Amino acid sequence: MSASATSATTISVAPRHNSAGLRFWHWSNAALVLAQLLTILFLFVIVKVKTLAPEFSKVLAEKGVNMAPEDLRGLTRIVAHRIWDWHIWIGITLSVLLAFRVVVSFLQRGRQRTAAKIAALKGRAAQGDTVAQQGVWVRYAYRGFYVVLAVMVATGLILVFEDNFRSIEHTAKEVHEFTMYLVIAFVAAHIAGVFRAEVTHDPGIVSDMINGGASDEK
Repeated sequence: MSASATSATTISVAPRHNSAGLRFWHWSNAALVLAQLLTILFLFVIVKVKTLAPEFSKVLAEKGVNMAPEDLRGLTRIVAHRIWDWHIWIGITLSVLLAFRVVVSFLQRGRQRTAAKIAALKGRAAQGDTVAQQGVWVRYAYRGFYVVLAVMVATGLILVFEDNFRSIEHTAKEVHEFTMYLVIAFVAAHIAGVFRAEVTHDPGIVSDMINGGASDEK
């Protein structure tokens, strides 16, 4: 076999920059996290469950129906419970997806591995590449996000099965709410950072996370 044929064969089998498993996790996780945040948005901003009772009372009064306050609260709880059911099931799916991400990390090949990507960025940063230096911090931010996401999922599961965790239920709730704000901050920063990279120093970063990008193997 000629050298050119060998090179072509090597290129054809070299792994892409982002593996299929990582891409599947990234977009699935993004969709589920956004769905979780939407359930919170509906509960406390759009629907405002706590203010539904007066609105129900007004609408029913216009139709000549009067309901006791406790009955009205029962109606609002139905709405809240339905949204919380969605929140819980999305959270459980997130926990499964997070476990899948751990499996994916062990299946990465060569330069697909996060450690290899960080090492490559550090090498460029050592040569004075400021963009690469920023990239190192971004990679570490991703790792921090995984930790925060794991904590949010774990505390969420504790709240789902609260009957078995009464002693730490209140703490779990506070931690869960705090990590939610951290996730919101990360999502906002991530979207802004990707947009900036796309239009400046790293065009194609979004398409790379869709189609895998070019192989890193040389």
